[in-house]
Amino acid sequence: MQRIRDAVVSMFRIVVGLLFACHGAAALFGVLGGPRGGTPPALGAWPEWWAAVIELGGGGLVMIGLGTRVAALVCSGTMAYAYFTVHLPKGLFPLINGGEAAALFCWSFLVVVLFGSGPWALDTVVNRAYRRIRTPRSS
Repeated sequence: MQRIRDAVVSMFRIVVGLLFACHGAAALFGVLGGPRGGTPPALGAWPEWWAAVIELGGGGLVMIGLGTRVAALVCSGTMAYAYFTVHLPKGLFPLINGGEAAALFCWSFLVVVLFGSGPWALDTVVNRAYRRIRTPRSS
């Protein structure tokens, strides 16, 4: 059962990271359905451009499993900020204010923060290599 859990944690992380990175790529480069609002945000524009960079970069890091917990925490916070500043003023419930994706991404990334990257991640490879280097060999 543990192996199945580990595989599901890894697959969940990969899918959530990929979908989030796709949002960033769409916003920044007009691919995959184009940017929200029709035109890409201006370089450095707050908060649209920064959110898109976090979506692309943070989602990519989560997807490959590198710096996973930190990247997922930043992504979760970004979506919480988006929900409270963009969606909540339009109404309390996500179905009314259009904040379903922000709420789901926020909580999904929080799950990744708590459960980690799983075995199929670059974090795992890096940690194994680090332990090998740091562990003294017996003669």
